[in-house]
Amino acid sequence: MATSEEIMEAIEDFKEQCNSNKRLRRMQRDWTKVIHYKTTDTGDLFTSTIKEGEVIKNEAGSVGTPDVVVECDSETMCDMFWGDINPTQKYLRGEIKVKGSQEDVMRIDAITAIIWPEV
Repeated sequence: MATSEEIMEAIEDFKEQCNSNKRLRRMQRDWTKVIHYKTTDTGDLFTSTIKEGEVIKNEAGSVGTPDVVVECDSETMCDMFWGDINPTQKYLRGEIKVKGSQEDVMRIDAITAIIWPEV
């Protein structure tokens, strides 16, 4: 089981990877969303605010009205953000649940494929 601190560290690492990838930023320049992450085993909540493809901030807790909600256990959450697992496979097996529009789910899939093409 991952701690809240480990999860936030993983989310922050993901923010850096997203924001430093010029190709990704160009592709997502019209994407402005609030994403909530919920761990199913610890009940931790986190929020990412994305504006024009840039992750502006990550916060502990449920902040604002989410456009997308991602749920999984704490270890999967960390592994997903650190690029240690293929989140698409976990999503297809139901181990990661994503609630949002089909377009947003597809964008999240594209983001992970660009950042971690080898996973």
